[in-house]
Amino acid sequence: MSDDRHSLLSCEHCGNVYRWHALAPREAASCARCESTLWRYSGLTPANWFALALGTLIIFLVANIYPVATLTVQGMVSDATFLDAVAITWRQDHWAVAIMTGIVGFLIPLLQIVLLLWVLGPLARGRLAPGFRTVLRMLGLVRPWSMVPVFLLGVVVSVVKLAGMASVAPAVGLLGFGFLTILLTIMSRLSPAAVWRMAELEGATEVHLPDMSGATVLAGCHVCGQVQALSSAEDPEATHHCRRCDAVLHYRKPDHLARTWALLLAAAVFYIPANVLPVMNITSLLGDGAHTILGGVVELYETGSWDIALIVFIASVVVPLTKILSLAFLAFTTQNGSATNLRQRTRLYQLVEFIGQWSMLDVFVVILLAALADFPGLMQISAAPGAAAFGLVVVLTMLAAMSFDMRRAWDVQERSEWAHDHPHFHEQVQASRPAERSPASPTV
Repeated sequence: MSDDRHSLLSCEHCGNVYRWHALAPREAASCARCESTLWRYSGLTPANWFALALGTLIIFLVANIYPVATLTVQGMVSDATFLDAVAITWRQDHWAVAIMTGIVGFLIPLLQIVLLLWVLGPLARGRLAPGFRTVLRMLGLVRPWSMVPVFLLGVVVSVVKLAGMASVAPAVGLLGFGFLTILLTIMSRLSPAAVWRMAELEGATEVHLPDMSGATVLAGCHVCGQVQALSSAEDPEATHHCRRCDAVLHYRKPDHLARTWALLLAAAVFYIPANVLPVMNITSLLGDGAHTILGGVVELYETGSWDIALIVFIASVVVPLTKILSLAFLAFTTQNGSATNLRQRTRLYQLVEFIGQWSMLDVFVVILLAALADFPGLMQISAAPGAAAFGLVVVLTMLAAMSFDMRRAWDVQERSEWAHDHPHFHEQVQASRPAERSPASPTV
């Protein structure tokens, strides 16, 4: 395939358009405008990716079939899988917590693996899978919500919390979740856009280049990455459909500030009961007790586990507050038309996207403690109203980050007096090794 027939892609953070090209090992292509990473070198073929996805599915089944830990109290033994923890939380009538954790910890990771297997199997033989477009649209929806790594950290925290009360031993499931975390991290590089590009390189689908005649703006599909030209006869702000994958397409996210502010306000409201109300109740022979998030951090610190206490404090207190304040700052500066420090603001937005799911840590800890410490008449742990409120904070802040459009801030700069020095379309990209980044030479 000649280089001029490679597909175009749009930077999802600033909107600049580039032409894809092959990279050498260890190279990465970065946006010359906002410095976001556009794509990285990958030496894996579709057959390699399919084998990796198949191995991920096997490890996923092992991790969820076998217990993650075993608890022994006065001769009584209790062990629990992740699904046991969800089921016990459901039986304790904490349905919201059970549904949230079951979806992000089991259903979505499983669906992600199955969807990848569905498209990679036929692609390894040089053809598209049935329903290729629909499957990849579904993959784009579920990818941000897979939280297996968070649950793995939750198991570690739970084991430390219970170590002072009883004898706790890690089990096979914990090892499985460790390997699963590594594999899913690798598989996360297969975004829908990356799979489409792989299909182009394998000759399974044609390269779709936009018709530039009569074009006013270039819009990138947020699902498949296809760049298409919107003609002067079309309203760029209206709703369109991607010509390649048929996903809903907008030049920019509509009403992004209104949506972001509304979701942030809702998250701030739920943040108060999430920290004031107890997240779990403990019933034992010594009496009943309710624990808030900060109370759990203090308890870990007093038992000598200051490192785990610090992790929980950062994940459960600092991270959600940082997300709310950071998104509020980004929304405020964009709303006021600020075009200063855009690269720094873009990196802040990328940080918010990255840390989004880690606030779910305490919710996973609560359901796992409820499953392990399930000794009726001796000791029982159950979720409390604060856990559901905290889970909603996580969901709302993630939705707020997805609603915000960082490209709108860069649009302000493009309309400024320096617009001619920052063209919208670039034929070349910056390709550099991680330790050596040289500026790109964009051409109109």
